[in-house]
Amino acid sequence: MRLTLVPQTKEFYGLFAEAGDNALEAAKLVEHRFREHPDTAIRQAQVKTLEHEGDRLTAEIFRLLNTHYVTPFDREDIYGLAGAVDTVVDQIEAASELLDLYRIEAPMEQSLAQCRVLVEATGALAHALSRLRGFRGIDAHLAAIKRCEDEGDRIVRDAIAALFEDEDVSPRAIIRWKDIFEALEQAIDACDTAAHVLGNIVVKNA
Repeated sequence: MRLTLVPQTKEFYGLFAEAGDNALEAAKLVEHRFREHPDTAIRQAQVKTLEHEGDRLTAEIFRLLNTHYVTPFDREDIYGLAGAVDTVVDQIEAASELLDLYRIEAPMEQSLAQCRVLVEATGALAHALSRLRGFRGIDAHLAAIKRCEDEGDRIVRDAIAALFEDEDVSPRAIIRWKDIFEALEQAIDACDTAAHVLGNIVVKNA
C-alpha cells in the first residue's frame, strides 16, 4: 500500500465533523421516533441508513490512516476516536430497533427524557468534533456531555425503579422496557466514552 507524506489534516478534521453531525442526526431521528411512536413517519430503515453512513465515515478515516504517513495527531488516538464515535451511532440504532422488536405500543415518559438527553449529548459531541482543528473551545462541550451522562444515569435508575414499583406492569413489559431504558443509557454512555477519548487527545495536543 502506498503511503503519502503530504499532510491531509483537512480531510481528517472534515470526516470527524461529518461523523459528529451524523451521530446528532441519528439521535434526533430516534428522539422523533420515540416521541411520535407508533404514529411516526420516521422508520427504522432511516436510522439504519445513518448507522451505515457512520460505518462509511469510520472506514474512510481508517483508509486515510493506512495511506497517510503524516496525521494531525497520534494515529492510535485517531483510531480510538473514530471507533468511539461510530459506537455512539451503533448504540443509537440498537435502541431504536427495540421499538419494533418488542412491538411497543406507546412510549414511556422516561424514555422520552432519555432521548432528549441523548440529543443534547450528541449535539455537544458534534460541536466538540467540529472544533478539533486547533483544539479550542472543546472543554465546555465535553463538560456538557458529562452532565448529560450524569442526568442519564439518574433517569435510568428512576425509570427501572418505577417499573418494579408499579404492580400493574406485567413481567413482560418490565423486561421490554428495562432493555429499552438500558439501551438508551448505553447510547448516552457511548457519548461520554467518546468525550473521554477526545479529552485525552486535547490534553496531549493543546
